[in-house]
Amino acid sequence: MKIGKYEFNSLEQAQSKIDAFGMDEEGNPTHNHAFVMLGYNVLQEATYDDEGNVLTEAVYGDKYMVDAYWRDLEQDEEGNVDHPYGWKSYSIDIDDEGLHSFYGIKYQDLKIQ
Repeated sequence: MKIGKYEFNSLEQAQSKIDAFGMDEEGNPTHNHAFVMLGYNVLQEATYDDEGNVLTEAVYGDKYMVDAYWRDLEQDEEGNVDHPYGWKSYSIDIDDEGLHSFYGIKYQDLKIQ
């Protein structure tokens, strides 16, 4: 198993990449990967007064973030694993665990190198 972090140009683009792995007629995935849609990256958090009223709105970036938990990816002869076809150009590498983790599994231990 491997973990990947990705930034897409839009929610629609991210969903299209995920949908390409396939769904059955009941809408269930036909693959064993897991995806978490994290949304657009937050550049500046919203601020609130003591009563919970918004003082300044959050500022969002233009990249839609997705975390992927990959299972059974193909390995090369040396046992190395790469991103699925068409995903590598959207991958990002961060120095920490990021906004999300899969049940406490460490991204730094399982990221695709």
